[in-house]
Amino acid sequence: MNSDVDAFPVAIHSSAELGELVRAVRRSQGLLQADLAGLSGTGNRFVVDLERGKPTLQLQKVLDMLDLLGLEVQVAPKPARLP
Repeated sequence: MNSDVDAFPVAIHSSAELGELVRAVRRSQGLLQADLAGLSGTGNRFVVDLERGKPTLQLQKVLDMLDLLGLEVQVAPKPARLP
């Protein structure tokens, strides 16, 4: 995945890609993992796990973290592939 935070929208296909995006956006905002944990009311472990792409994190907490970072999830059909 390209970590360029100016290249939006971006398609996410795995928890690892989402974690890379969260890390890139957090860093672009000048936040440490501990800062983000404190702002979101979660533990530092949650931020670490999210950025590492742990696939079993609670969805609502992930969505709350994305919202805090100024991001949102949009669901759309995949573009049709040519044969």
